Parts: sequence; structure tokens; C-alpha cells
Amino acid sequence: MGHSTGMRTSIATVSIGGDLSEKLAAIAAAGFDGVEIFETDFLAFDGSPGEVGQMIRDHGLEISLFQPFRDFEGMPEPQRSRAFDRAEHKFDLMQQLGADLMLICSNVSPLALGGIDRAADDLRALGERAQPHGIRVGYEALAWGRHVNDHRDAWEIARRADHPRIGLILDSFHTLARGIDVNSIRAIPGDRIFFVQLADAPQIDMDLLYWSRHFRNMPGEGDLPVTDFMRAVAATGYDGMVSLEIFNDQFRGGSPRSIAVDGHRSLVYLMDQVRRLEPQIAIDVPAMPDRIRSSGVEFVEFSANESEAVELAGLFRMLGFRLAGRHVAKDVTLWRQGGVNLVINTEREGFAHSSYLAHGTSVCDIGLRVDDAAATVQRARMLGADPFQQPVGPGELEIPAIRSVGGGVMHFIDDSDELARVWEIEFRPQTDDAAPADAGLTAIDHVALTMNYEEMLTWLLFYTSIFETRKMPMVDVVDPAGLVRSQAIENADGSLRLTLNGAENRKTLAGRFIAESFGSAVQHMAFATNDMFATAQALTANGFRPLAVSPNYYNDLEARFGLEPGFTERLRADNIFYDRDEEGEYFQIYSPNYGEGFFFEVVERRGGYAGYGAANAPFRIAAQRRAMRPQAMPKH
Repeated sequence: MGHSTGMRTSIATVSIGGDLSEKLAAIAAAGFDGVEIFETDFLAFDGSPGEVGQMIRDHGLEISLFQPFRDFEGMPEPQRSRAFDRAEHKFDLMQQLGADLMLICSNVSPLALGGIDRAADDLRALGERAQPHGIRVGYEALAWGRHVNDHRDAWEIARRADHPRIGLILDSFHTLARGIDVNSIRAIPGDRIFFVQLADAPQIDMDLLYWSRHFRNMPGEGDLPVTDFMRAVAATGYDGMVSLEIFNDQFRGGSPRSIAVDGHRSLVYLMDQVRRLEPQIAIDVPAMPDRIRSSGVEFVEFSANESEAVELAGLFRMLGFRLAGRHVAKDVTLWRQGGVNLVINTEREGFAHSSYLAHGTSVCDIGLRVDDAAATVQRARMLGADPFQQPVGPGELEIPAIRSVGGGVMHFIDDSDELARVWEIEFRPQTDDAAPADAGLTAIDHVALTMNYEEMLTWLLFYTSIFETRKMPMVDVVDPAGLVRSQAIENADGSLRLTLNGAENRKTLAGRFIAESFGSAVQHMAFATNDMFATAQALTANGFRPLAVSPNYYNDLEARFGLEPGFTERLRADNIFYDRDEEGEYFQIYSPNYGEGFFFEVVERRGGYAGYGAANAPFRIAAQRRAMRPQAMPKH
């Protein structure tokens, strides 16, 4: 954020899993400048302080902070003298490490005496002791501190200590968890803020200490107004490190490299937002295009082998899709209905083929229609996404693309000259003699992505930081074999909707899909229609057999919503699921499972219905389980 140095980022070793050397390798690879050494990580490492310091510098990192030093200020004797002795010991250790900033968190000891002047006197005395070591000390208010739990009090103490070696440390979690007005930060001189730690968290009403220790997450992944906090910090003129201090059980159990990449992405995204919201403040973050507007899914591409491609094409026809084009140079076909483009790729080389070898028949590529395809790739790259390229064959366009989370690819189409004509340029039109009756499908309503629950936040951050979208509240989908957490990401007009489904175990249908398809992402996609009853009739005429729904479901539905028996009868006849909210109604039909648990859905939204029929999910899952081929009995 400084004047010429640029924003400098750091992350606490406690935020990710692995041993110290694994953590440092992941942190350096993700692009951080510094690392907060959490004392436990150092103590658990088998190496001298000097060796640890050297190892950190060998990774191109600096030690931005040494922490935590607890229960220091306001102690009665003999604890007070002991606290100063402990501090001297830490100063020696820090010198060997090569660290020059220590964090003191506000006292939580039942012995601690209150009083702002008493605390200030202790800190001033500590500043005198720190001076000869060349060390600075930052004081932070813990949300559950015994006498000090508010950054305004912590600042008053640091201000009264009036010592160049004593300053304030701010942590977004401690401020926001207590609902303290962030604008109170704006009055603090930036040079008196020694360090800034950031963490977000889901909004849960629980004990502050427990919430902080287990549920923190990256800025942008939770519900706290971290951006407002950072705007207030930026307004002070602070130009030091911006660091992540995240306590989260899942992160510590996850891949250190992936969590470190998320962390760096979250900080770059946060500071990009702050820069846009506070244009009058000179915030030196890399310039990048704003979040990208998308107007929906342009195409979905499946990788398959020849025999499975025939089966898939048969399913497409039943859904009312006709063969509209063949690729000029590759074994790729285009299937079209309304505004939906589906592609089947049976090439024996290239990305689709390697995706087929890894996952079987599955969605390997999603194309999004965006305002500016080149800008999309540029923003994604600035946020740490990998660009995707493969050799361009004769008659093919260079279509901007990135690797998405989960190993798939995303291509971007805009209205620029050639990209707007991609289907005409790359495909020869076909007349489909066996064309089925159009089923009235108009667009892709949503694409459902399935992942392990631990990876959900990674996906969420990826899509919300690159695209102009918002996350909807999380809902629990009850599968008889366990819980699946579901969260939708949408743009403002609903033209782009993605649902993320995090499976907590392998026994759920979602978990089984991940296991059987070796981590393929897209488990189902939903097509939109404007008239579900007409669509259902057209589908039946095309030979489509929907997923069969239990008669008990309709009896309950009629009672629950007070439906007319004639209306319920129409739903039952066509195996249509139904839901409604204050805004409108929702109709759903499902295809049977294809392959290892992939399926299609057709939906109609009436009025302003904004959900996804979560209430129907247990009945849909039960129906899918009934329809699945019987599992072979284990041999004993």
C-alpha cells in the first residue's frame, strides 16, 4: 500500500498445515513477502533459532512478526517481574531468529489488574527494554481480553505509553466479532499502527474464543465486513504489512499449497476492492480489471470416448437437442437448443482426452459469456489463476482460457469480432435428419459443482473474486447417508448461477460421484424452460423417461402447500418436483443418472423464485438411490 514499495503481504504459520518447512515452501510459492512466526510452530521444529531464521530467508521471506506474547500488562508482583523476564528471553530469541516485531495480546489472566495508565506504564517500561535489542512491540486487544477487549482502549494504552518502540496491532476478527465501529480506526495515526492482521469468519452466534480458534477464514470467504475494516485502516496512511492470521481446523488439515494460494488471492482481491472504494487514498496494489461481468454460460463441453459419445448424444436428443455442427478439424460435435450449446469431444489427444482418461465421460470445459474475455484472463492471472493454452489447430481460434479450480478449464467468449463468431468459424453446420422435437429449453439455469466440503471455500473465493457475483446463504442438503453443504454463487440478474455442493463423506451421492469420477467437478446442470408442462410432454414424446418420484411426495406436497388436487395430479403424472417461496414457484424434472452419478435437470422459475428447491433434495436423492443399479454384494 505504501508509496512505491507496493502492498506487502504476510501470513501466519498457524494458518496452514504441514511442518514448518512445508509451510514455508507453500507460503513462498503463493507469492507472500513475509511470515508471522507463531511460537508453537517454532518450538515444534527441530532446529536452532538461527537455522529457522536462515531457512525463512532462503525462501525469500522475511519474519514480519513474532507472536504471541501473553498476559503481560497490569500484573501484580511477583508476576510482573516474571513477565519482564519472560519478555527479555523472547527478545534474545527474536534476535537469533532475525525478527524485530513482537505481538502482545491483551491480558486474559484472572490476576490482571485493570487501569489504562497502569498498562501504559508497563508497555513504556517494556519499550525501554526492547530498545537495545532493536525490537518493536505491538499491542493488540483480544476480543475476550480481561480488561482490554476493544481496539480503542488498546490504542489509548499505546498512545499513553508514548514510546517509539510501542505501537498498536489491529486484527479484523477482534474488532468485527465484537461489532466495534471500524470508523474509529480512521483517527489513529498510520505510523502508530505497527501491523495489521486480517481474518473473516462465518456469522455464528457462539463463544468468541471458540469462534476465533476454529472458524476463521480468508477475507471474502465469511460474513464479516473485512473490506470496511481495511478501508478504515487504509485511511490512516498505514503502509506496513497486511497479514492473514487464520485459525481453522479444516485449513490446517488441507493442502498447505492450496490454502496459501487462497490466502494470497484473498488479500489481492481485498486490496483491489479497497482501492476501488477509496479512490482518494494512494493504495499501491497491482492494477487489474474490475470484477468481470458475465451474462451466463455460453457452452458446456463433455469429453467422452466414441461409444459413450453415442450414448450421450442419445440423451441430448431425448432432451430436444439437435446436432448443429461438426468441428472443422477435430472429432467434436455441437448440439444446440434455444440458447444452449453442448459440445461432445472425442479427440484422442489434447486436454479433453487427458480429462477423459482421468475422470471418464464428464464435463471438462465450461465457456462463459463475458463483457471482455482478455480482461477476464488478466484479472484471473493477477489473482493467481493459471492461464490455459493448448496448440491451436488449422481454422481454430485462440480463445482466452484459464484452468479453473478442480482441474477443469474455463473459456471466455465476448462480442469482439472473431470470438462472437466462434461457432461459425470453428464448426461446419449440420442438418440433423433425426432431429428431435424441440423441448422448449431456453438457457442454462445453473451448473452444479461438487467438491469435498474442505475445498468449498477455495471454489467460492475463486468465483467471487474473479466474477461480479455474490454468494447466497449456505443450505444443508440432507442425503440419507450424510450431509451435503450447498451454496449458490449468482450474478445480479441471475443469468450466471453456480451451485457449490460440498460432500462431507463418500457415502453421500455427491461424495460417491467425486470418488467414482476421480474428482470431476460438474455433477449436474439445469436447463431453463418457460413452460414446464409443455416441456414435460415434449420430453416424453422424445422418449425421455424422468426420474420417478414417490407418490408419497405428492400427498405431502398437496397438504403442505394446500394445492388443488388437479394441479398435484399434473405434477405427479410428469414426475415434476414443486417448491414455492414468497416470491414465486419452482418446477423441477430430473433425468436418471448417467455414468457415475451425473444427471440433467430441467427447471422453471415463476415469479421471482430465487432458490434451487433445496426442500426437494432429500426426495430427489432417495429417488436416485432407488434408480441406481444394485451394488454387487461384498463376498465374505
